[in-house]
Amino acid sequence: MINVTVWNEYRHEKTDEKVSEVYPEGIHEQLKNFLQEDFNVRTATLDEEEHGLTEEVLNDTDVLVWWGHIAHDEVSDDIVNRVHERVLQGMGLIVLHSGHMSKIFIKLMGTSCDLKWREADETCRIWNVKPSHPIVDGIGEYIELEKEEMYGEHFDIPAPDELIFINWYKGGEVFRGGVTYKRGNGKIFYFQPGHETYPSYYHPKVQRVIKNAVRWATPTDSTYPTYGNHQPLEKI
Repeated sequence: MINVTVWNEYRHEKTDEKVSEVYPEGIHEQLKNFLQEDFNVRTATLDEEEHGLTEEVLNDTDVLVWWGHIAHDEVSDDIVNRVHERVLQGMGLIVLHSGHMSKIFIKLMGTSCDLKWREADETCRIWNVKPSHPIVDGIGEYIELEKEEMYGEHFDIPAPDELIFINWYKGGEVFRGGVTYKRGNGKIFYFQPGHETYPSYYHPKVQRVIKNAVRWATPTDSTYPTYGNHQPLEKI
């Protein structure tokens, strides 16, 4: 079975009553609740030793799901480098919502990853623009969220390998709300929904997308390449 680690900084839920009402056990626990229906799931949070992302944990992780917002700068550079190396080796990475400004996503993208934003309780319609892709299996033409934080273009990311979703907001903005990349042997998916005061992670189609993305990002059962000086296979 696929091994998933859900990482959450777990700060809003401890200090903001509005957030704790939506996610009383933490965003990571809600993500775990539905992911564990199909996968082996553990959680890790910022205040744990090594942020819960020890070498042992990461070596046993097929796909890492990442949510962060107000404490990006508190994530140790050593841990970021450790996660980065595992992605290059083949571990999948699912970056959610405000994780676009996480150290690990910025390091993998090589750009600022900045964007426009607004909190106005507005409708978000997430259009499926890659209907044959495995990430959108069972999703249909779009996902409609009654309330979600607006993220708007320009989103300062490299041109995606694949554009999966385009978000539309009631205020008029659009946003590349689902994109994929490959870095080294690892697959990366960024997915926009998940503002901490909205119940987006209870929405069945949002859950379906994240489950599909985990399956898509899971590394293949292949040997990691060797590099450097190489002896000939045949006599020279």
